[in-house]
Amino acid sequence: MPHELDKILIYSHQPEFNERLIKLFKAVVVATYFDDDSDDDKRLKDILDEVVKRGDKAVADFMRKGMVPEADFRERDKAIAKLTKKFDGGVELTPKRFQVSKEDLEKAHKEIDTGLLASLRKAIENVRKYQTEIFIGNFKHPGIKYTPIRRVGICVPGASAPLPSTVIMTAVPAQVAGVKEIVVVSPPRYNGDIHPVTLAVCYELGIDEVYRIGGAQAVMALAKGTKTILNVDKIVGPGNQWVQMAKRKVFGLVGIDSIAGPSEVLIIANDDANPAWVAADMLSQAEHYPGSAILFTDSQDLAKKVLSELKRQVEQLSRAKETKECLKKLSAIIVFDDMSDVVDWANLLAAEHLEVQCGSESKKIADQIKNAGAIFIGDYSPVAVGDYWAGPSHTLPTARGARYASALTSNDFIKSTSIIEYDKEKLAESADDIIRLAEAEGLDAHAKSIKIRQETGQK
Repeated sequence: MPHELDKILIYSHQPEFNERLIKLFKAVVVATYFDDDSDDDKRLKDILDEVVKRGDKAVADFMRKGMVPEADFRERDKAIAKLTKKFDGGVELTPKRFQVSKEDLEKAHKEIDTGLLASLRKAIENVRKYQTEIFIGNFKHPGIKYTPIRRVGICVPGASAPLPSTVIMTAVPAQVAGVKEIVVVSPPRYNGDIHPVTLAVCYELGIDEVYRIGGAQAVMALAKGTKTILNVDKIVGPGNQWVQMAKRKVFGLVGIDSIAGPSEVLIIANDDANPAWVAADMLSQAEHYPGSAILFTDSQDLAKKVLSELKRQVEQLSRAKETKECLKKLSAIIVFDDMSDVVDWANLLAAEHLEVQCGSESKKIADQIKNAGAIFIGDYSPVAVGDYWAGPSHTLPTARGARYASALTSNDFIKSTSIIEYDKEKLAESADDIIRLAEAEGLDAHAKSIKIRQETGQK
C-alpha cells in the first residue's frame, strides 16, 4: 500500500527531474519571503509604520491579545493586531513591563538546574574560543582600523521550550568583537514571560538589557528606537517570516546579519552511511516546521533504506504531523547516477547545513563543496553538534544564501575604516597621476585640491 512519504523519493532518470528539483529549491526560498505588495507585505508595512509613529504604545498594542484600545484605530489596524496575536502569542504588556529587571535575571540564574548551567558554560567556552581564534580585529595594518559596533540587538524566538543556544551563538561572537551594548528581545511566550533558561543565559553572559517583546514590532523598535528602547546599530538573530521580513525592511537604517528562512539540511551520503542516522538527521531539521531535509546519494539501496527509516522514526516524534508536512513539501531523497552529479547539485543548492556521510571518502567530497553555510564531515558530526557545541555560530545563511554569504562570526560585529596618511613628499610623488585621473573624470575641483598643495606648499 502506498505511503504518504513515497513521493519524496526521486530518481535522476525520471522525467522532468530538473524541474522537480528546481521547484524544491524554490519552495525553500518562497517559505522565507513575502511577495512585494502582497497582503502580508502590506500588513507588515503597517506594523512598522505604527511603531515609527506611536513608539512604545504601538509595540504594546501589537503585543496584546488582539485588543485595540484606541478608538481611532482603523479596521486594518485591528487586523494587524489580530495578526500579531496569531504570530506572537498575544500578551498584555505595558511599556513599563517591556524590560526584564536585573532581579528577575538574577533569580532565573540562581534557579537554573546546575547540570544544565555547567553544560551551558562549556558551550559558551567553546564558542568564545573558536570566535576568538578566527577574529580579524586583532590584525594590525597601517591602512585599516577595526572598530566594534557600538550597540547590537539580538532577536531570540519565543517558545514553550527555551532557546539558550540562540543567545550564545549570537551574543558571544559580539562580545569577542568588543561590542559593549547588547540588547536581547524575545516574546513572552512561556507563562507570559521569557523562558527562565533564556534569562539565565543572558545573566551568565552579563547581558542586562532584555525586553519582553518580539515580532516585527520589536525589530522596528530596535531599528528606530522608542522612548523605552534605545535604537541599535545592527540586528541579528532568527525568527519567523514576519521577523525576517521586518529585518529586510529596516536594512539600511541598521545593519542585519541575514534574512533567515526555514532551517535546512542537505546530506550527501553513499552506501557507507548508516540509514537510520541519516534519517534521524533529516528529521532533526524537518521538525522545525518549517524545516527542509534533503538527501543526495548515488545509492538506490541507501535511498530506500532511509525512506523506510523516515517512515518509522517520524511516527515516534511528538510533532509527527508537522514534521511529515515538512518532509512532503520541503524535503526529498534524490538518487543521482554518480557522485560528481551530487556535488554539482549540492553547490547549486548552497544549503545552510551540509553533512557528508560517505565513509573514507567524506573529507574528499567535502573539499569539493564550495557553497554551504556549514559543512559537517563524517558519521559522527550531526548538525546538533554545530547547533549547540562546536564553536561556529549556528546562525547561517539559508534559502541558497550560502552562494554569497557566510556564517555569523565575531568578524560581523566590527567595521573597518580605511586609514590614509600622506606626507608632503609622498603626495608629490603621486600628484601628477592623481591630477590626470581627476581631470579624465571632469572633476576639476578634485584635481585642484592636489594642485593647490603643489603650488603653494606648506607655510
